Amino acid sequence: MFAEDEAALIVETARDAAELAAMVDQRVAGLPLEYVLGWASFRGLRIAVDPGVFIPRRRTEFLVAEAVRVTAPGATVVDLGCGSGALGAAVAAEREVSLYAVDIELAAVRCARRNLQPMRGVVYQGDLFSALPDGLRGTVDVLLANVPYVPTNEIRLLPPEARLYEPHVTLDGGPDGLATLRRVASGASEWLAPGGHLFVEMSDHQAPLARAVMAEHGLDAGIVADDDLGATVVHGIKPGAEHGGGTPAG
Repeated sequence: MFAEDEAALIVETARDAAELAAMVDQRVAGLPLEYVLGWASFRGLRIAVDPGVFIPRRRTEFLVAEAVRVTAPGATVVDLGCGSGALGAAVAAEREVSLYAVDIELAAVRCARRNLQPMRGVVYQGDLFSALPDGLRGTVDVLLANVPYVPTNEIRLLPPEARLYEPHVTLDGGPDGLATLRRVASGASEWLAPGGHLFVEMSDHQAPLARAVMAEHGLDAGIVADDDLGATVVHGIKPGAEHGGGTPAG
């Protein structure tokens, strides 16, 4: 985004001259624009984003597009590690679903509740599946899990806006970037309905290993990519019913 565009958004958002001056000072000091504004643009929505909450990336709109493609009306959707709740909100804005979300961070839970309230989404605080009610076991049609996938020793290479301001727990995927994905994949089959879908975002070089991890845990998995957005998504399906969106791409 050009500086002129950022300035226009700040002017539009500020309620008075004093707030405008404070917002400009924050941005000049390096605070991410989304934290300055209090919201991020994501798939046509304004998603509330508070400091300390992961900022949704535009490339992740591709994951949402893939999820929407297979989401039937009335589906049960879970946004696992939801952050601001952007993914669940975007799916629910396009499909009538029963929406649940989970995050371990209290700041994220508070933010997600604001964003998902219009969709009647329910947000839980806790560690991945452990926070979900037992009644959802085996019933989830679409599981969104935009888990951290940056290898620990590569966090230092991230742009300063991410490295200095976003919580490292939302970025750090362990030694190879796949630590949290392994935990999600190991529990996915227990929570997915037969034919249910799991979507995760990965880098292009991590995707083949992520696909193998899903396969190890009984999911039919494939990789899809969007070169324009620079996005790669690994899509797993639990066998046992006709796949609503067809088999995942290779």
